[in-house]
Amino acid sequence: MKRIILCTAALFLLSSVSVQAKVAEEQIYKQERLKPVDSKLKVKVGEKAPDFTLPSTSGKRISLSDYRGKKNVVISFVPAAFTPICSDQWPGYNIARELFEMHDAIILGITTDNVPSLHAWTSQMGDGGVWFPVLSDFNPHGEAAGTYGVLRPEGISERAIIIVDKNGMLRYIDVHDINKRPDLGGIIKGLEKLN
Repeated sequence: MKRIILCTAALFLLSSVSVQAKVAEEQIYKQERLKPVDSKLKVKVGEKAPDFTLPSTSGKRISLSDYRGKKNVVISFVPAAFTPICSDQWPGYNIARELFEMHDAIILGITTDNVPSLHAWTSQMGDGGVWFPVLSDFNPHGEAAGTYGVLRPEGISERAIIIVDKNGMLRYIDVHDINKRPDLGGIIKGLEKLN
């Protein structure tokens, strides 16, 4: 019963309010509206997820395969640090942490920004930053995003949610309108299908 109440409350919060937690308004870059999607997906549901190894803000290098047999993985590609929608999206996952844990899932947040920029940005998101690993796809620039087919011509990634199960298989893909925050309900439904 507690979990149902928690889920309902988290979904309501994330669908109705902005959660730009502590990222100072004056540090947010006011970006103009972009073409909703400007890349061609190279993977599809049912295929094995391409592995990648990227540096993280913790100082460790993290591979997707590190979680094989251990955790479901929600890969959250976002376009850029210090932009409005991205600064709203990831702090929301702090509020919904228990929802991901209920489905034995970890998030891997990825952008094409460098590690120092990601550290400066995410450290402002709640107390101590975000609870999930934040990875830099900066060098070689956009290599992981390009492998999945979510790298845009201007060198930023799409806003994409990709769910990989414990066997390393792609189970859910949402290349979202880059100008809008993905609905948490869609991600949770994708995770529920893994059980």
